[in-house]
Amino acid sequence: MNPFKTLPTLSFLFLTLLGLAHAATFDITNNCPYTVWAASSTGDAGDGKRLDQGQTWQITAASGTVRARIWARTNCNFDASGKGSCETGDCGGVLQCKGYGKAPNTLAEYSIDQYAHQDFIDISNIDGFNVPMEFSSNSPGCTRVIKCTADIVGQCPSELKVAGGCNGPCPMFNTEEHCCNSGNCGPTNFSKFFKERCPDAYSYPKDDQTSLFTCSTGTNYKVIFCP
Repeated sequence: MNPFKTLPTLSFLFLTLLGLAHAATFDITNNCPYTVWAASSTGDAGDGKRLDQGQTWQITAASGTVRARIWARTNCNFDASGKGSCETGDCGGVLQCKGYGKAPNTLAEYSIDQYAHQDFIDISNIDGFNVPMEFSSNSPGCTRVIKCTADIVGQCPSELKVAGGCNGPCPMFNTEEHCCNSGNCGPTNFSKFFKERCPDAYSYPKDDQTSLFTCSTGTNYKVIFCP
């Protein structure tokens, strides 16, 4: 028996264990007085779960995960096969999401084990707002707490109002001014509406300075709907 034939398997096992060592867990809890259908996605893979009030769902993100999102869907109806629709946050009409959700949806966004072994985390209202949210560390090594709990739906400008939520100006108007596709834009009156109510959350695409936060890789997290 050639012992070197086992090297690829051992290498794969080592890389797998290394990825698990730097993985992050996310405890997603619904404190809202209504049912939500939690969702998570990296854009091409994801999952989803119904959460009644007080229920928690735990997911794991591997080291190197980028551009991942967690959000709540509201007023959903799914059949036994997991097909259906949601009033806000719908992800292609399925319970177990593959792609991102449809605006409006309050987003918890993260990338794990990036530059200098840092995790990057944020709450974003660029795609609008549907459910109040907290996104925070669940580990003693990081004390970061991000919240967006204002009555954005109740105070939403008429131009952004949609059923069940307050849409973001980019998905609503799809213009360079609001979407910043060229990378050169600033805050608008609509983005300021969100920023004034949730100062720690992204309100437009170039809002990094006051909205993007870090924790050391190895931190675990919690996302709370209606904290």
